Amino acid sequence: MNRLKDLREDNDLKQTDIAKKIGISQRRYSHYETGDNNIPINILIKLAYFYNTSTDYILGITNIKKPYERKKSSN
Repeated sequence: MNRLKDLREDNDLKQTDIAKKIGISQRRYSHYETGDNNIPINILIKLAYFYNTSTDYILGITNIKKPYERKKSSN
């Protein structure tokens, strides 16, 4: 997942910084970044919100960094 590494480095952050923000260990985050482990959906969503991008961008489906418009709650 080179995109994760690029996003992290673009924000001048360390793996430990991101791991702490999303509530996982640095080692687990490292495995996501290198592609050794698949990213669970709940973590993928947290990363997309944290980096203000879309899950599709993180997964390499699109090259557009801008996130999709999020639906407003109807409550």
